[in-house]
Amino acid sequence: MQAWGQALGFSQIGISGVDLSAAEPGLSAWLTAGFHGDMHYMAAHGLKRARPAELMPGTVSVITARMDYLPAATAPDWPQRELARLHHPTEAIVSVYARGRDYHKVLRARLQKLSDRMAAELAPLGYRVFTDSAPVLEAELASRSGQGWRGKHTLLLSRTAGSMFFLGEIYVDLALPATAPVSAHCGRCQACIDVCPTQAIIAPHQLDARRCISYLTIEHVGAIPMALRPLLGNRIYGCDDCQLVCPWNKYAQTSRLPDFDARAGLVGAPLVALFAWTEEEFLRLTEGSPIRRIGHERWLRNLAVALGNALALAPVAEQPALRTALATRLTHPSALVREHVTWALTQ
Repeated sequence: MQAWGQALGFSQIGISGVDLSAAEPGLSAWLTAGFHGDMHYMAAHGLKRARPAELMPGTVSVITARMDYLPAATAPDWPQRELARLHHPTEAIVSVYARGRDYHKVLRARLQKLSDRMAAELAPLGYRVFTDSAPVLEAELASRSGQGWRGKHTLLLSRTAGSMFFLGEIYVDLALPATAPVSAHCGRCQACIDVCPTQAIIAPHQLDARRCISYLTIEHVGAIPMALRPLLGNRIYGCDDCQLVCPWNKYAQTSRLPDFDARAGLVGAPLVALFAWTEEEFLRLTEGSPIRRIGHERWLRNLAVALGNALALAPVAEQPALRTALATRLTHPSALVREHVTWALTQ
C-alpha cells in the first residue's frame, strides 16, 4: 500500500483503528470552552468526530495519508525567508500551503484512486474518502497511525517531514493491521508558543482558535476583533509563524507534485494591488485556489486590516498610496468592508 500511495504523490500511508474514545474528553472540553469560535460545524457534529463508525457505519479501519506541500523550488533557508516577509509591511503574506492549487481537490482525487486500487487488488471494499471535508479527527487519526506526533501548536509533526504537509483519510469496512504510533519529540521546546503573534496557543497542545490568525483570516465571517487587528501585520490569508520557528521543519520535504507551486502574483504582492481586485478579478485569479473560499468581501476585509497596519509602519513617502487605496473602498456596499477600511485609515 505504501508503494501505491507513493506512486500517487503521497509521502506516507498509515492505518489506524476506530476507537478514539480517549480523545473525547479533550474534544468536549475544547468545544465547551468555545475555542472553536465561528466553526459551528465542529459543535454541530459533537462527538461523531471521535466515532468513525457513526460517521460511516461499518468502518473498522482508517487509512491515513500524508502529502508534503512545499513547492519544488523551496530554498533550504525557507523559514528565515518567510519570516523576513513580516518586515515588508506593504507586501501581502499568504500562507505557504495556500499559494498553489486547492489541496482538497488534489488529495481527494488521489485518495479516490488509491481506494479504487485497493478495491481492485485486495477485496471488495466499502469506503469513504475525506480531505478536511467532514467531522473527522484528522490529526488524532494520523498520530495513532504513526504519521507523527501532536506538537505543542496542535499540528502533527514528523521527524522526517516537519509539519508542512496535508492529511487525508479513507474510512474502510476492511480490518487492516494498524501501523504503530511514534513517540513525541518536542521536549522542552516551546518556540511555537512564544512566537504566536496573538498568543492563540494558550498552553501546550491547547489552541484558542478565536485568537489564531489562520482562523481570523479564513474561518471567521464577521469583524476581526479590534484588539487583534494590529497583531495580524501583513498576513492576509493564514499564518505560518508557529511552523516557521519549529526546529523540526528543517526536515520539511518538497512536494513531488507541481500543484502546490506558488501561483504568479501571490508571493510578495503589494497590498495595494491585491486590494484593487474587483470581485470578478478575485474569482478569476483565485479559481482552483483555496483562497477563493473566503470570498471577495472577506478578502477586502483582511487586506484593509493589513493596509491599516502598513500605515503604522511604512515610510512616510509610501503612506499616501496606502491611504488612496483604502479610500477607494470607503463607499463599498459591504458594511464589513467599510468598517475595516475606516479603522485602517485611522492608523
